[in-house]
Amino acid sequence: MAEAQRATGNDPVRADARVDLLLIANMVQQNARVLDVGCGDGALLRLLAETRGVDARGMELSQRGVNDCVAKGLSVIQGDADIDLVDYPDDGFDYVILSQTLQATRHPRRVLEHMLRIGRHAIVSFPNFGHWRIRTQLMFRGRMPVTENLSYTWYDTPNIHFCTIRDFVGLTKDIDAKIERAVALNRYGYPIRVNAPWWVWNMFGEQAVFLLTRRD
Repeated sequence: MAEAQRATGNDPVRADARVDLLLIANMVQQNARVLDVGCGDGALLRLLAETRGVDARGMELSQRGVNDCVAKGLSVIQGDADIDLVDYPDDGFDYVILSQTLQATRHPRRVLEHMLRIGRHAIVSFPNFGHWRIRTQLMFRGRMPVTENLSYTWYDTPNIHFCTIRDFVGLTKDIDAKIERAVALNRYGYPIRVNAPWWVWNMFGEQAVFLLTRRD
C-alpha cells in the first residue's frame, strides 16, 4: 500500500499495480474513452476500468497478450502501433496511452503524432536510458547495461530506440506537443522533485511518465 501512496500522491488505487501504471491511472479522468497501445496482459486496462470507470480499449501485438486480455473480459484487438494507428479516426478517444512501449516501436515520432491525433491527450511512460546507473555500466564495464527497467541483454531485446528524458522532451518540442504533466521516478518509486531541472531528472530518474496534449 505504501508503494501506491508514494507513486500517486493521492488516494491509492491498487497496491499491487506497477508504479508507473498507478501514475497513469491518476492522470486519467473518470469515465473517459481510453485506448491503451501495446497493452500487454491488460493490467493497465483493468486498473483503469476498475478505478476510473473508463471505456477501455486496447491494442496488443502479441497473440498471447490479446488472449490474456480477452480472458479478463477486456476489449482488445491485435495490432501493430507502427502500422495500425493510422486507421483510427481523429479524436476517437480522450486518452491514448503508450506504457513502456515507445522504445520498442520502429517509428516513435510517427507513433506519438498519431496518438495526439487520435486522442485529446497522450500519456507515455518509458525507461530513462540517461540514468546514472546506465551511464556507469557503460563507462566502467564497457557493455550495454542491464537494469531492472531494461532487463534484456543487447542481443535479445525488443527495444530498438532507447531514449533519455531529455531526448523525449526534445521530441515533444519537435512535434509541437504541450507537456501538461510529467513525473520522473527514482529506483524506489518516489517522484523526483517537480521543479528540478531536466538534467536532474535525466540523471536520477529511472523512468518517466508524461501527459501530453496537442497545441491548437
